[in-house]
Amino acid sequence: MDINDKDKVNEKYFSNLSSRERAIFEGAISMGALFHQFIGTPVSLKSADSLQKAIEESIKLQPGVKKIKVRINPHILAELDTEFEYTSLTGDMLDVELHCDFKKTRAVIRMKFIPDLNYPLMYVESIKEE
Repeated sequence: MDINDKDKVNEKYFSNLSSRERAIFEGAISMGALFHQFIGTPVSLKSADSLQKAIEESIKLQPGVKKIKVRINPHILAELDTEFEYTSLTGDMLDVELHCDFKKTRAVIRMKFIPDLNYPLMYVESIKEE
């Protein structure tokens, strides 16, 4: 089977999922990849914009991802700036909104730091079906 034959791939490996579940699945996989790939990356106030763009361009390559906005909190970077003028990216610095489409369903997956939880939470913000 050719991986590019998407109908056959969907039929064989994802026939047990609804379009809604598949949109959430692809978005969640992409968000997990983002977190585990980029946490620990050296970042500074000067490099934050280029790192945000690199993360966005990388994650847009994932199946179903139609739109992504990554924000690295500059206030946290300013507080953590060391004598070496950089720090390592952590989950509490990120605010990410990812739009993932499958067929006529769009899942908006978010990751942001929730102060009450003291945790960078990933969650489904909304689902729209046409």
